Amino acid sequence: MFNDIGPLELVTLVVLAVLVFGPDKLPKVIQDVTRTIRKIREFSESAKNDIREELGPEFKDFEFEDLNPKTFIRKQLDNEDLGLKEIRNGFDLKKEMAEVTDAVHSRDSDPSSSSSSSGSSGGRIDMTKKPEIPEQDDRPPFDMDAT
Repeated sequence: MFNDIGPLELVTLVVLAVLVFGPDKLPKVIQDVTRTIRKIREFSESAKNDIREELGPEFKDFEFEDLNPKTFIRKQLDNEDLGLKEIRNGFDLKKEMAEVTDAVHSRDSDPSSSSSSSGSSGGRIDMTKKPEIPEQDDRPPFDMDAT
């Protein structure tokens, strides 16, 4: 419950509580707070049980923690029925990236393989988009229905 509170912060809270409530009222305040927390937990468990009963027997293994998207995705990815662990373990990202970079670099460094398909570009394909210049005699198409 208090996983993110360090020892210095806890000591500060205790000193602050003693200063605010006083040493004689502090035990009564602690009892009231613990009683309130206990009632809230009981109310929460009661509400969860009521919801489970209303959902019916087909949702008997329903957990409210599954409503958290991270928990839901983690649970689905760990499911053995899907076979995702084999796919995840069989995929080596570093190896795949190394193969891709090798393929890219070998294509750039070997101009003789693509020089037959490209004329004067020196082994490289020109991927820039150039505007088409119509010939002088060509007229743009004319559509009578569009005008």
